[in-house]
Amino acid sequence: MRVAVVGVTGLVGNVMLEVLKKRGFEITELIPVASARSVGKQINFGGKGYTVISMEDGVKSRPDIALFSAGGSVSLEWAPRFAEVGTFVIDNSSAWRMDADKPLIVPEINADLLGKDEKIIANPNCSTIQMVVALNPLHKAYGIKRLVISTYQSFTGTGVKAVNQYNAERDGTSVNGDAAYPHPIFENCIPHCDIFLDNGYTKEEMKLVHETRKILRAPDIQITATAVRVPVHGGHSESVNVEFERPFDIDDVRSILNKADGLIVQDDVAHNVYPMPRAAKNKDEVFVGRIRRDESIDNGLNLWVVSDNLRKGAATNTVQIAEYLVENNIIASQVTT
Repeated sequence: MRVAVVGVTGLVGNVMLEVLKKRGFEITELIPVASARSVGKQINFGGKGYTVISMEDGVKSRPDIALFSAGGSVSLEWAPRFAEVGTFVIDNSSAWRMDADKPLIVPEINADLLGKDEKIIANPNCSTIQMVVALNPLHKAYGIKRLVISTYQSFTGTGVKAVNQYNAERDGTSVNGDAAYPHPIFENCIPHCDIFLDNGYTKEEMKLVHETRKILRAPDIQITATAVRVPVHGGHSESVNVEFERPFDIDDVRSILNKADGLIVQDDVAHNVYPMPRAAKNKDEVFVGRIRRDESIDNGLNLWVVSDNLRKGAATNTVQIAEYLVENNIIASQVTT
């Protein structure tokens, strides 16, 4: 495959390169693409140097797959340009997620929606991805009626600017450029992820509502969320309270989760075993623990879900979609002999 990574010099773009290498994705040609200010920069992949090229030149190169992590406005402008030349675009921004014509994919759940006709594929929000990996098998078994979600999200989810702010505050130096947040993030928790909307919720919180319904194909699930930015480097953590339509046995819940693809159960509280972002860092899986019945309601369950937001929450999920396209012959190389 001839693979373009769009936004290659960014935080997620760099992790995409790491994941492509780690998972052994077969690349005949890497096409590193970024904005005008990064054109001409050098990157390294697999021990070889590459020169970053422009968006326009990226389209002209006609890659088989383009992995996008360059922001919503860039995706809205350039993803259709790549798609017009036959490239399958897997976009990590929010630009296409709620477009009714674009598949919103977590491969463990709904890869069956992928086909040759739609060239633009949306990668869900990081906090949504890890949660639905844990919830999907339980939804199939018991039917989810309502979700109450509280997230504890790493500052890395905001990008390089947030990392710089955290490092400067930790080191007691001045922030280089504009701060990512309106308050300090070091030794602090900020209940403010993305912009506030007219309903008083943040955009991040509403992504959890809308994207979860779309991915699970369950438009009637009642969902409410609170998203908090925390001074953690390794990943996102989520407290998820679930109300099911049907009764469940707690041992059956554990059994279902243990058998689920992409999920690792860590739930031995007697020995202090439970998921933590520090342990999830640089791993591709989603981790679930603190599995216990909510005794305040019928058919209620509490879960603690953790994952590296730059891996499964972004780069890994994107690469897994690309792998599915290739392995299922949805995409064939455009290279001619």
